[in-house]
Amino acid sequence: MSETKNTKSQIRLPIILALAISAGIWIGATFAEPKGNQNDLRAALYKLQEIMTYINRDYVDSVNTNELVEFGITKMLENLDPHSSYIPARDASLAQSQLEGEFDGIGVEFGIIRDTIYVVAPLTGGPSEALGIQSGDQIISVDGKNVAGIGITNRDVFDYLRGPRGSKVLVEIKRKNQLSLIPYEITRDKIPQYSINASYMINNEIGYIKVTRFAATTYEEFKTSLALLQGKGMKKLIIDLQGNPGGYMGAAINMADELLGDRDLIVSQVGKVSQYSQKAYAFKPGMFEEGSVIVLINEGSASASEILAGAIQDNDRGLIVGRRSFGKGLVQMPIDLSDGAELRLTIARYFTPSGRSIQKPYDSNYGAYETDLLKRYEHGEFFSADSIKFNDSLKFQTKKGRTVYGGGGIMPDYFVALDTTMNSPYVNRLFNTDSSREFILDFVTKNKADFAQMTLDKYYTDYKVSDAMLMELVEYGKKNKVEFDAKGFNKSKEYLRVLVKAHLGRQIYDDNAFYKVINDINEVYVQAMNLFGEADRISMATNLKVEGVE
Repeated sequence: MSETKNTKSQIRLPIILALAISAGIWIGATFAEPKGNQNDLRAALYKLQEIMTYINRDYVDSVNTNELVEFGITKMLENLDPHSSYIPARDASLAQSQLEGEFDGIGVEFGIIRDTIYVVAPLTGGPSEALGIQSGDQIISVDGKNVAGIGITNRDVFDYLRGPRGSKVLVEIKRKNQLSLIPYEITRDKIPQYSINASYMINNEIGYIKVTRFAATTYEEFKTSLALLQGKGMKKLIIDLQGNPGGYMGAAINMADELLGDRDLIVSQVGKVSQYSQKAYAFKPGMFEEGSVIVLINEGSASASEILAGAIQDNDRGLIVGRRSFGKGLVQMPIDLSDGAELRLTIARYFTPSGRSIQKPYDSNYGAYETDLLKRYEHGEFFSADSIKFNDSLKFQTKKGRTVYGGGGIMPDYFVALDTTMNSPYVNRLFNTDSSREFILDFVTKNKADFAQMTLDKYYTDYKVSDAMLMELVEYGKKNKVEFDAKGFNKSKEYLRVLVKAHLGRQIYDDNAFYKVINDINEVYVQAMNLFGEADRISMATNLKVEGVE
């Protein structure tokens, strides 16, 4: 019989788990858990310690203890609810930067085309722009290490190019019409990320603001956008939350406060622990409390998007247009763990001002929860409001007496069916592969001089995407193994024309150009433009139930 010798990790493991037990007891004491619960916690943690010790010492194969624990944590949280989650240390900083609104890096928007990092655009004010890095440049090496043709992923690019502000990174760039690689030593800096992607005047009265997520900087961006639009004469406002997955609740609350009157309830939060139960009210004079408001939502609008939409709807401040939102009304608290990982633990539920729970139902079958949107699509909900059946026990009243329903998500005041008539699998393949990105980059590079003197307004009103351009894109598709489909092409030709113009506009100008063009075929946006009379009727009425407006 061979002698078994304890490794350092075997010695450390009971110590670590003992510390975990101590921490668990301390947390229990902090929240004044009943004594029985504390005993249950001790017993559960001791059981975990026993099992992990046996696995580490006696299991037939060697195991990575940390990976095993992380797997166990993930499965444990999945048993709680669909949104409690664990983010390993290696991913926590990236996840946090997406909410903070800024990160440290070299300042480029990139894409991976043919297994090579392409610079889609240097970010305005960033170090790459200052050094002269251009759209279409290919990053071939980073700090002397080849990064082209090695199967690089987005995660790899973040690891290579992001880093502490003030640190330096050497990249070698391949540029069209240049025979040799161009070296750049880039000093990383703080790079802002914007959560309001577009803000512009649609006409002399109507302003448009596209909010893509709710980050730490969103509220300040929103105020800046409001001020600029009001300076241009805005009297009516469209807030576009379609596809916005949410983010910081505080950003949504502060934005609602700029639109709602004093002491209007914005959202309620109810948790098991009293400190997590609270209500948020409008409390200060808002920048846009009087003008007409329409909020656009769809099945991709979740969490903080639903807080803002629910506050506008339940206070009868404006009109909600689109399709039923996602239905995420569980509140996660981010908890930094000692090794740099992050626990996002559900600690409360959101309720709209009328008392509706935003969260859609869920049980232990999270597969069904995750495929809910597909089931809605197959059931016909995206195409007909009549397919949605409401439970009368979940009937609520808005501030002025309109009937609204709970049961998960925000049902719009005005339903707009999803329009799929122009779409085709062929167009999706063209725009979900390298084909469209490669074509756009090359076309802008070749025609840069033609666009140099063209204003955005001129581009929007006058520029035409020719048939020759579409056929050129088709050839790029063939090079990327997207087989030409004449039927799909002919069905979606005009849609394809709009897509190309929108993506070209983004590359030449900014996201304002993209949304100005693409919104012309966005069915929710198009319908909303005709509904400001209804929005005014809701916000100006005194008692909508008596007037029969529901």
